[in-house]
Amino acid sequence: MIDETQIIEHLLAHPDFFTRHPEALEALQLPHETGSAISLVERQVSVLRERNLEMRQRLNNLLTTARENDKLFEKTKRLVLTLIEANSLGAVVDALFHSLQADYDVQFHNLLLLGDAGTLPASNARVVGVDEAHQHIGSLLRSNRALCGVLRQEELRFLFGADADRIGSVAAVPLCHGRVFGILAIGNSDPNHYRSSMGTLFLSYLAEVLNRTCPRLLR
Repeated sequence: MIDETQIIEHLLAHPDFFTRHPEALEALQLPHETGSAISLVERQVSVLRERNLEMRQRLNNLLTTARENDKLFEKTKRLVLTLIEANSLGAVVDALFHSLQADYDVQFHNLLLLGDAGTLPASNARVVGVDEAHQHIGSLLRSNRALCGVLRQEELRFLFGADADRIGSVAAVPLCHGRVFGILAIGNSDPNHYRSSMGTLFLSYLAEVLNRTCPRLLR
């Protein structure tokens, strides 16, 4: 059993003890002899403890973000490799739809391809005429970039069909290879889920991959 005298002797013999063991200093409570007044030493220890807790919280947040980014990277890599290796339009569309639903938890999604259904390979993508598409979603096709926000009911019906009434907000990106050949749209029931102020890096990146994998399979 170690008594207080031995502890004091040890600390006096090792004045750098708290330097080597700051966690022990953080746990100390040093109330002032006068009662509720806080001594300078106690205040210093309190500040150090608060800073330590803040730094730990920041570190935990960084680690959480890093783990989430790692998961996102793995999902994205798996999807991109699958799209690159696909040897048919149907395989590309099926892989895309499966990943959006299973990996990214997207509520609603659709891929529209512009052209003649009789000349394009079979797939789960919806094929629409070029003139018809420009008539209903011309502003989306002309944007040449990913857009997020609330769409008109006519645009929702054209993009999502029977699910249009269940969709509150949309993120959509045109697909282009020399010319616009389609549009990828994802939706959510929450009107604030996809906002005009949010980033579209992932959707734009996915569109770039589709721009390079689909055209060779559309012939």
